[in-house]
Amino acid sequence: MDHPDRLKRLQSALAEERLDGLLVTNLPNIRYLCGFTGSAAVLVVVAQGSCYFFTDGRYAEQAREEVLGAKIKVHRKAALAAASDWLAGRRKLGLKRLGAEGDHLSLAEGERLKKVLGAGVRLRQASPLVERQRMVKDAEEIGRLRQAVRLGASLFDIALKTIRPGVSEVRVAAEMEYAARQAGAEGMSFETIIAAGERSALPHGRASTAAIPARGFVVCDFGVILAGYCSDMTRTVYVGQPTGADREIYDAVREAQQAAVEAVQPGKPVGEVDRAARNVLKKKGLARYFTHSTGHGVGLEIHEAPRVAAAQNEILQPGMVITIEPGVYIPGRGGVRIEDMVVVKEQGCEVLTPVPKELMTI
Repeated sequence: MDHPDRLKRLQSALAEERLDGLLVTNLPNIRYLCGFTGSAAVLVVVAQGSCYFFTDGRYAEQAREEVLGAKIKVHRKAALAAASDWLAGRRKLGLKRLGAEGDHLSLAEGERLKKVLGAGVRLRQASPLVERQRMVKDAEEIGRLRQAVRLGASLFDIALKTIRPGVSEVRVAAEMEYAARQAGAEGMSFETIIAAGERSALPHGRASTAAIPARGFVVCDFGVILAGYCSDMTRTVYVGQPTGADREIYDAVREAQQAAVEAVQPGKPVGEVDRAARNVLKKKGLARYFTHSTGHGVGLEIHEAPRVAAAQNEILQPGMVITIEPGVYIPGRGGVRIEDMVVVKEQGCEVLTPVPKELMTI
């Protein structure tokens, strides 16, 4: 990863926003900018100067091994307190307008920071500059995402072998998660969703102790973290023999998902991808049962920008990696969701998820 280049691009963006520096407190942003993977750090990026990385003694050796492009400062104090004190004593840096990540700084922390910095420094909430950089992945990031997607997809075979009437949802999830760890995953991207029967109508029906019924849909939504990058996929299977109406619901979601995939084009607003999926479900009389956005960005975090939803105007760019995941959820009956990760190309997109989407029965 070219961390020094990422820092240089951020410094240029700070100058455009008329900020003298940025206080980075969001750990995924810190990892993206300088490579640090620990759990306690602050990064000070000076627009017309160097970058300074703060952590405590627990991470001294790790910081020396991982941090690139920033000067390392190890203190006994918590990272934010150490960075605040250091900034207060560095008037010569000329940080009169200091940006902060408002979504990742508590009100109490902000007040203490203002007090330490004094009247000479104006603390401003910065726009999501780092998150905007992270939206477009470089070749190495896309390579890591491919590997995470492949590992995650392999877990679907475990699900198919384990899903049986009477088996608990948590048993299915446990078998998948154990296999993920054995295969080298750092962890799961999120709490595994196995939702069977009527529970499949819960969009975020995390695996419970409920037994899989003799008949009905089973929504399987899962992902892994590998080399820091996340995967995310959903497949819906059917236990028993589906009715004609059940097949129609599944086919409608599959058609909506394919329409959204085909709508992914560089230069288009993400809202058009969402619209493509909803238009299909509207024609099928199922639009009211699609209750969430069509997708989201994926990278160091499982949910990143851009948000693929109605009225969102972010323009798709080559290198963006997003999910396409429409669903239909009918209370008292069940639900279906199909999800792939795709990377935006110079023309159209490439589906990364290597798993068929035909309805599988068990």
